[in-house]
Amino acid sequence: MQFQKILFKNHEGHELAGRLDLPLDEKPFAYAIFAHCFTCTKNLNAVVNIDRALTRQGIGVLRFDFTGLGESEGEFAETNFSSNVADLAAAADFLKDNFAAPKLLIGHSLGGAAVLQAAGRIDSCAAVATIAAPADPSSVTRHLGNTTQEIEQRGEAEITLGGRKFRIKKQFLEDLEQVQMEDTIRNLGRPLLLFHSPQDAVVGIENARKIFETARHPKSFISLDKADHLLSAREDSLYLGSVLAAWAHKYIGLAQEDKRRRDLADNRIVVRTGRKGYQTEIQVNEHSLIADEPLAVGGANTGPTPYGLLVAALGACTSMTLRMYADRKQWPLEAIVVRLKHEKIHASDCQQCDFQKDGKIDRVQREIELMGELSPEQRRKLLEIADKCPVHRTLEGKTIIESHLKA
Repeated sequence: MQFQKILFKNHEGHELAGRLDLPLDEKPFAYAIFAHCFTCTKNLNAVVNIDRALTRQGIGVLRFDFTGLGESEGEFAETNFSSNVADLAAAADFLKDNFAAPKLLIGHSLGGAAVLQAAGRIDSCAAVATIAAPADPSSVTRHLGNTTQEIEQRGEAEITLGGRKFRIKKQFLEDLEQVQMEDTIRNLGRPLLLFHSPQDAVVGIENARKIFETARHPKSFISLDKADHLLSAREDSLYLGSVLAAWAHKYIGLAQEDKRRRDLADNRIVVRTGRKGYQTEIQVNEHSLIADEPLAVGGANTGPTPYGLLVAALGACTSMTLRMYADRKQWPLEAIVVRLKHEKIHASDCQQCDFQKDGKIDRVQREIELMGELSPEQRRKLLEIADKCPVHRTLEGKTIIESHLKA
């Protein structure tokens, strides 16, 4: 995904640092704001994975550091839950003034409670999703242990969370106690999607039950079985992102006719590989794909290899061509299965090759299974037609590839 570094001011005048993640080489059809967990920053790995799933579906996502965290200005000790909600409203105002008003709010942990509160202040919000959110924000104080007494007595205390030290003042606890979540959830007035893990040891699953029971329809709940609170396992955030992206389209997505009219740059296929690893995003018209390399060669194995995609294109073209031909002839072809294998072999091992036999060449073995009451002659003809599919001809023919650097 592409991104822009963002700076905007909150209502207190502090400059907040954010990142706007964008779809590959196209304008988003909608924008979302992601509120991270208490004391986390916008760069949490799980947030990155979730954002990537949304941008692949055409949704731009703004994630930012709350006041006093990460790269944002301000003193964390002077912040509280209410100031986090105000920061979200400021982020929404920034998007509205510079891009488009956000339609989706997403919050993780205490950030989930914050987006529930902020939704009523953001008129453009059409849907809300929470991840491991507490039903009562004041419940987070139980994780402060004996520090709570010190804060009550001294007015402030230093705590360590996630290996980092933070100073918390009494006003933070007092602000949490004043938050009225039940009425907020009941009167949310937007579709709500809850994600929570039954094994969450930080914010228990009973919080999701309470929020779900309090909220009005439409509402949905997805169990993140075996996930921890921070979604440390990569597969958990990838799964969450894919489900969230599909759900969001129901409430903020474009109509099918609008999708067909989207203005993509020259209708080109666009491919992007980031700074780390080999995971590569591919945009083919309105369809998003992922390519990668196996773990053995340093990839993350999140998608097929480039050769895998190339050979898959041959298989798809073969199958479609046979379907078209059989339909035109009105033959009883029920289904086609094409199995392919690509490998590099020594040219000298190629018995049917009539060119110079030195070095290595590519060989694709293709097995075609035809299902249906076909005569032997029909089956032979379909095998002949398979060799005439356009991709087959391209691979066996001469292709001109012209490259240039973008100015």
